[in-house]
Amino acid sequence: MIEIIPAIDIIGGNCTRLSQGDYSTQKNYEGDPVEWARAFAGCGVRRLHLVDLEGAKSASPKNLRTLERIASLGLLTLEWGGGIKDDEALASVWNAGADQAIIGSVAVKDPEKMLGWLSSYGDKLILGADVRGGKVAVSGWLEDSSAGLKEILDRFIPAGLRRAIVTDISRDGMLQGPSFSLYEGLKKRYPALETIVSGGVSCIEDIRRANTLGLTGIIVGKAIYEKRITLNDIALCLQKG
Repeated sequence: MIEIIPAIDIIGGNCTRLSQGDYSTQKNYEGDPVEWARAFAGCGVRRLHLVDLEGAKSASPKNLRTLERIASLGLLTLEWGGGIKDDEALASVWNAGADQAIIGSVAVKDPEKMLGWLSSYGDKLILGADVRGGKVAVSGWLEDSSAGLKEILDRFIPAGLRRAIVTDISRDGMLQGPSFSLYEGLKKRYPALETIVSGGVSCIEDIRRANTLGLTGIIVGKAIYEKRITLNDIALCLQKG
């Protein structure tokens, strides 16, 4: 069964969602992130996707206290993204309890640093590739780069990259379904890469389709908070496999 990875996006310690990465569309949801994490673990989820939206557009992580609190539960594998721009920031994420770090901007802006981190940390690093118009966006999706997705993957896979979260920004938060053709193409071109679907998941059928395609994992955010996918749906899906 495909790995179902709930997402908690954080601003000011609160669960938040954006649409297409636009900070002006911020919508907060009720519930402490720690209690959401506990609920996700209770329905059989093993991994949690945490994004520090404030950190993503600044120079360092801003919500590490939330990471610490969730890590203290000891219930889930935690992947953290947002604000990891240098060695100090990366160390702070490890110290706060993250199991894996999602690297986006550095991979585009400072590929030599990314190569060094891959050499040092290996599978503890996940590439976060957020795509808009065929190019990878950086700095919390506020800045478009000239780098294409394939260019980035072709550089880092030979250096040991094994897992990538690929987000179609045009679909993110829109509840219109993922860009399945994008992921099918990536699976065909990079069969050994663990490709994670991100952006647009709207219903349990999207998860089932991704599973049928043989993809590694799928991140689910807004569909949960908008009650289009319930925790019971996730539990049943995981039980049936």
